[in-house]
Amino acid sequence: MNIKQHTIKKSVTLSGVGLHTGVQSNMTFVPAKPGHGIKFQRTDLEGQPIVDADVDNVVDLSRGTTIEQSGARVNTVEHTLAALVGLEIDNVLIQLDGPEPPIMDGSSIQFVNILKEAGTEEQNALRDFFEVPDGIFYREPARDVEIAALPLDDYRLTVMVDYNSPVLGSQHASLTNINQFEKEIASCRTFCFLHELEMLHKNNLIKGGDLNNAIVVVDRVVQDHELDSLASLFNKPKVEVQKEGILNNVELRYKNEPARHKLLDVIGDLALAGRPLKAQILAARPGHAANVAFAKKLKKAMSSSSKHNIPKYNPSLPPVLDINQISNILPHRYPFLLIDKIIHLDDESVSGVKNVTLNEHFFMGHFPGNPVMPGVLQVEAMAQIGGILVLNTVPDPENYWTYFLGIENFRFRKMVLPGDTLIIKCDLLAPIKRGIAKMTGKAYVGNTLVCEGTMTASIVRKDV
Repeated sequence: MNIKQHTIKKSVTLSGVGLHTGVQSNMTFVPAKPGHGIKFQRTDLEGQPIVDADVDNVVDLSRGTTIEQSGARVNTVEHTLAALVGLEIDNVLIQLDGPEPPIMDGSSIQFVNILKEAGTEEQNALRDFFEVPDGIFYREPARDVEIAALPLDDYRLTVMVDYNSPVLGSQHASLTNINQFEKEIASCRTFCFLHELEMLHKNNLIKGGDLNNAIVVVDRVVQDHELDSLASLFNKPKVEVQKEGILNNVELRYKNEPARHKLLDVIGDLALAGRPLKAQILAARPGHAANVAFAKKLKKAMSSSSKHNIPKYNPSLPPVLDINQISNILPHRYPFLLIDKIIHLDDESVSGVKNVTLNEHFFMGHFPGNPVMPGVLQVEAMAQIGGILVLNTVPDPENYWTYFLGIENFRFRKMVLPGDTLIIKCDLLAPIKRGIAKMTGKAYVGNTLVCEGTMTASIVRKDV
């Protein structure tokens, strides 16, 4: 799995008709900055409103997952989201000039192909994984639905479907590595039973449905006049039933293609939880309603685990900036370079690490025999990390200085001692204007807040 966030290298567009709305639309994938996430934009509506791919925005689950925000609605988002998750693309803006992404062939493969054509680009920020700490479970006894997320340092999924149908029977599908998505899952198409077609049509759904973009499972004896009616409905000269129990519109790409498509849907729907997952997902008889309900449980667990917004530091992962890269940006040198790593960096926040050891020069004169890191140097370390955030806004940071203009409301909560690892996070309070930046800073040792405050700094070009 990718450690750092990714976007696409260039904008790409595909066009087609929406499955349920029947509306022709153009969909453009646009590169986005670190931390942007996945967002849709209705370019056909006044103000071109943005709709976040967020489970709290789900408003309809009629044969697909529909999201809405600020009066703008996007239908059937799961196949698009699955493609992005499968390619480990974290940040992208999806512009739509209609209400629904194109259904294409009923799978995610065309989305995968166009995104691969765009190419992916690694970004200067770590992915914010949600590592499931304990089992998370969802059950619907009435429909015998069960979904579970179990702790795992990876992302794996297993899906079982059983429709009590002599044609489908019980099917299983698994994804043991996200890199398998493109070849094993992405091309698996949506499906429905023959008895559902008429109901869907009567309920004003599948307006864009075509016998080329869905597998139709024939689960009962069908009379010739019914097949003639279906042929007329879908503008086909003739429709027949194949021996496998499906209409002759398509041939199965895999014997368990329906189960694989259900796994695709699970991936897409769980993307609405908002963060890449590290978990083993087990799903029995899932559907969009259950997937979304489970995504809400995941988001709640994410919120609970990050309620203090403490940066997570894994020393085994490569930093965003190491000490050599930091030295190329900041002018400080020993004994005044007080940070060791940058572990997160985007347009609005930065997190870094200061390893405190007894060998620090200041311990020789600051409380000898009772070594405590001076509070003023904790502020300086925070200012240097904040300086990285400010310098990240210019293309040539080595040609700029950052200067303190003010510090406000600093509080020191706990002593910092030799052996501590200081994790510092700075967040902009407002966009930088005229080179002036104001940010909040918090420093932690483990889960304990040791100091916090507000800083103001200016960025000045060296040759000015």
